[in-house]
Amino acid sequence: MGPIRALLAALPLVALLAGCSSNEPFEEPAPVPKVVSTVDLKERWKIRVGDGHDDQLLYLQPLSTSETIYAVSANGRMVAVNATNGKARWKRALDVNVMAGLAGDSRHLYLVTRNARLQAYSRDNGEKLWETVLPNEVIARPGTNGELVVAQTIAGTVLAFDAKTGKKVWQYDGSVPVLTLRAAAPPLVASDAVLVSLASGRVIALSAVTGLPVWQYQVGVPEGRTELERLVDVAAEPLVLDTAALVVGYQGKLAMVDLRNGQEIWNRPGVSSLHPPALGQGNIYIARFNGEIRAYRGQDRRELWRQDALAWRQPTAPMAVDDYLLVGDFEGYIHILSQQDGALQGQLHFDDEGLRVPFQRLQDGSILVFGNGGRMAAYELRQRD
Repeated sequence: MGPIRALLAALPLVALLAGCSSNEPFEEPAPVPKVVSTVDLKERWKIRVGDGHDDQLLYLQPLSTSETIYAVSANGRMVAVNATNGKARWKRALDVNVMAGLAGDSRHLYLVTRNARLQAYSRDNGEKLWETVLPNEVIARPGTNGELVVAQTIAGTVLAFDAKTGKKVWQYDGSVPVLTLRAAAPPLVASDAVLVSLASGRVIALSAVTGLPVWQYQVGVPEGRTELERLVDVAAEPLVLDTAALVVGYQGKLAMVDLRNGQEIWNRPGVSSLHPPALGQGNIYIARFNGEIRAYRGQDRRELWRQDALAWRQPTAPMAVDDYLLVGDFEGYIHILSQQDGALQGQLHFDDEGLRVPFQRLQDGSILVFGNGGRMAAYELRQRD
């Protein structure tokens, strides 16, 4: 990619780089595609969670368990919801503004406040249990394995705390480029390792005991004359598949990496995304940064199809459900695509303030959607009569 094309491709980054609260893209988005629906989304229940993202560039993804969904808004409204019927089990009005969350284990919920406090709350009733001060702002939700809770700051510092007490256990000091995206992947915390994704284009495995690096993998290599051209942030959460993980970066590549040693199993270059891939029917689906949705055959990574009707509409991470692929966009539309050929099969307008966090599949098979404006709902996907 030449310097002029790279600059044009990077124009929508202005909002992300500056931390702007606006959802409006700087590249002209494609119009809302007209769809003749063959499949519908039937609402099962809905509830409101405060002001949602409160017109800020946040990623407050709900935490789903088999029986309960926990959600929090930017203005500190936290709720535990029955996953089957959407009725609130408890509600809390926190005295903080929330920046990142939610994460949780069998006992606790974790979030990070706007003034850089990592806080732990009871899953039973939302009571605050402890808090600790972080050195810098955090925009990705923490990670936990039940023993440790790990937060990663925008300065590249990774900190691990005792999940029961909030006492710091270790710290890893990474480095970040001069210019980075306003997006980050949450740390993945296993019993023996912590997987972190960095703005330098690397994925690093740290020892869960000491915080020392075990291995690292370079997803993207900074190239070009300007800082914009050299952006290679890994903002997509790695998709773990047994002993391997799929990783993707901005202006980087899609790759499968062995989690035991960081060795590359395969890669497909030229894939640029801020979202983790989805898997379905033996294929890999990617929402590219320019809004294109692409499908690659898992066996050899050959491109099967691409759908450009959502160009520059800031699609969410795709989710595979049955024979379909679901993505949201910056205007709050849910788009339903065929996994077979990418054709648009259905559409629903959900939230005027847009969609940013990925959809989730609940235990009963329904689809959880959380809009930027605070509306949360569960839907059933069904064929139209």
